[in-house]
Amino acid sequence: MNKLFSMRQRAQILLALGLVLCFLTASISDATPPLDSPTGESEFEWQPWQILDTRTSRVVAFPEWIKSLEQSEIIYLGEEHHNPYHIEAALKVLNQLLVDRIEPTIGMEMFGWDGQEALDSYASGAQPMSDEFLDEVRWKQNWGGEFSDYGPLVTFAREGKLPVRAMNPPKPLIRRVLKLGLEPVKQEPEWASSGMAQEEIVDDPAYHTKIIDQLRRCHGGTEEHYRTMYEASMVRDEGMAKTLVQRQQEIRRAEDGVRRLILSYTGGGHIQYGLPVPKRVARRLSGVITQTTVYMMSYEPSRAEDVRALMQEAIADYIWLTPMGKQNPAKPCR
Repeated sequence: MNKLFSMRQRAQILLALGLVLCFLTASISDATPPLDSPTGESEFEWQPWQILDTRTSRVVAFPEWIKSLEQSEIIYLGEEHHNPYHIEAALKVLNQLLVDRIEPTIGMEMFGWDGQEALDSYASGAQPMSDEFLDEVRWKQNWGGEFSDYGPLVTFAREGKLPVRAMNPPKPLIRRVLKLGLEPVKQEPEWASSGMAQEEIVDDPAYHTKIIDQLRRCHGGTEEHYRTMYEASMVRDEGMAKTLVQRQQEIRRAEDGVRRLILSYTGGGHIQYGLPVPKRVARRLSGVITQTTVYMMSYEPSRAEDVRALMQEAIADYIWLTPMGKQNPAKPCR
């Protein structure tokens, strides 16, 4: 009898333990989010070359992401200047576009309108890389630094027989605005000869608030200096928007069956929050345009807080993390 009671006790204890274990397992399962949920991804697990969707906070796989990008008419890649990994990222996108039978036009901030003819000549293969080419494209005047930092994009266009657009108004014009302000420069003959005479320079309130706030926090100077810097920024961004819109209109008029889009390559500041260039492009096209912004950023675990802040602010549609391009990159000025 004692032996039977003992066996029953053991069975009851084992059954109770089994129920407890089942309950605990179910509780843990319910409390742990799936791996693909936003809360299941920790910023401490972010890695270079991951692409973050700022709308969902999720990491997006490149094959899925590129298919989404290809639905846009204009893709904006915002770089950290002179970062070779950001050039590598752009080439990765461009190569995939060609694989998918899409012809990209590459728009580049690094060239001014006054160098477009020489840029066309080089990209078409008619002119070799030389000091003469750099002089004719006005590389030192409009950008400076090593041409090899950005040469791979132009070489890619040359090898693929792709169009390249110089996006910037001539640098001497921008310097005049920076020195004197916008209204006085509008009265100068260079304003008309630059191609800006018929252009409306829109002082958008949201853009004004963001740029002036950044200038005050990130640059030394007087209020008058901030004003002319802001006006020079407006002229540059409006000029870049003009360039993209002109090319987009050409693409829309083409009736040859070729699928095309524009890849705009500029500093990240020109795409932030969609305000500087994308919003001006949309205004010029009455909102009839599909655009995607991608903010590229050097990443290591110590920068997780910066990434989290940029995600919350939705600095772009996507943040593309890359290896560190500089030893000590500047903290983003937001």
